[in-house]
Amino acid sequence: MWNAKDIPLFPAAGAAVLRFAPLTPLSMAGAHLVKTLVQRHPSLFSRLGEQAEKTFLIDPTDLPFAFRLQPHGEAPSLEAVRREDAGFWDARIGGPLAALLGLVHGVYDGDALFFSRDLVIEGDTEAVLALRNAIDNEEIDLAAEVAALFGPLEHVASAPARRVSSLVGAWIGVALTREDLTREDESHA
Repeated sequence: MWNAKDIPLFPAAGAAVLRFAPLTPLSMAGAHLVKTLVQRHPSLFSRLGEQAEKTFLIDPTDLPFAFRLQPHGEAPSLEAVRREDAGFWDARIGGPLAALLGLVHGVYDGDALFFSRDLVIEGDTEAVLALRNAIDNEEIDLAAEVAALFGPLEHVASAPARRVSSLVGAWIGVALTREDLTREDESHA
């Protein structure tokens, strides 16, 4: 079991620099990532049922921006937004970036994060639970999804993406890849 001090925060100096960064490139990358996720994991958003029409605000509280996820049917989107410009949302999931990424990769238990107050859920909790279950079911690995962005070169990009993700993740204390897949890759090397 962990406690709040075990979850690393994004470096304050980095967050200060990001405050002035344009969000358009991040939104473009998010749009491409969601498109690739839907292609690679077709049931990801369809599992949400009626909850797919909701708008989710994924809010890494140690960054100066958030992400608005709209898993809507044929045209899902992921957009980086300034917190003050987030607009309407049905459900907000807030917490340190490391905790949010750890949820995706199965490093942290969502219930434990919620009860320890490292994770805050506002709005439609049923929609949040549906999203969490859909992500858990797909066992998404962000390093693999980044490699997939290289299209036909995915196979070539996979090993370097995993190594870089493991190194950066170890350096900043954030899980950027699924532990079970990293161990599996190392056993095949």
